[in-house]
Amino acid sequence: MSRPGAPTLRELAVQALSSVEHGYDLLAPKFDHTPYRTPRAVLDAVASALTPLGPFESGLDLCCGTGAGVDVLARVCRKSVTGVDFSAGMLDVARRCARPAGPAVSWVRADARALPFAPAFDLVVSFGAFGHFLPRELPGLFAQAYSVLRPGGRFVFPVAAPPRPGSRGYWALLGFDAAMRVRNAVWRPPFVMYYRTFRLGDVRRELVRAGFEVGLCPLPEFGRRPDGSPRVRLVTARRP
Repeated sequence: MSRPGAPTLRELAVQALSSVEHGYDLLAPKFDHTPYRTPRAVLDAVASALTPLGPFESGLDLCCGTGAGVDVLARVCRKSVTGVDFSAGMLDVARRCARPAGPAVSWVRADARALPFAPAFDLVVSFGAFGHFLPRELPGLFAQAYSVLRPGGRFVFPVAAPPRPGSRGYWALLGFDAAMRVRNAVWRPPFVMYYRTFRLGDVRRELVRAGFEVGLCPLPEFGRRPDGSPRVRLVTARRP
């Protein structure tokens, strides 16, 4: 957090003691200067993987934040792109950011668990938001994504392989989730953000249960682990 424009430790503490919505309202003006913003390498890799699957007409960035995923959609959608988020602060920042020439872009404030759209999209993407949903909420979340897609539309998002047990990354994520559980046990309102609850096996099962045809493809830009498995996969869930 030492980079220019990043939030201070005090600002992060205030955010962490707020609700998810209010916390992101507070963080929004400095969010793009934090490590929480989806890295450009991930966005570019997903855009490259989507290009041969398109072109698409209309796209939706689910839990769009400041609009990183909207920029991806603008590369592969011809008609319109929509960003949806429940944080007014994040949407305000997204609106102020210059967007590339291309499809029309709109912003909607709504909860991903109750989307206000008809089946109007050919592509739904999401980046870095699933830790804000408890495992029991995934069926409803995936049902919402299914409901806003036209037949043949796709729900797409990247998933990184979990850190190897015993590695530095493993203990860092385990420690973060443990601290968050303690925080939520003793402080209200809760702030839901867990890194280890979004497991690929569970995700694939719930997507199938929601009615999707699920495919996985490696993102070669991130290489493979020592066991040969991809470091990052792209989940492509298609509405039949």
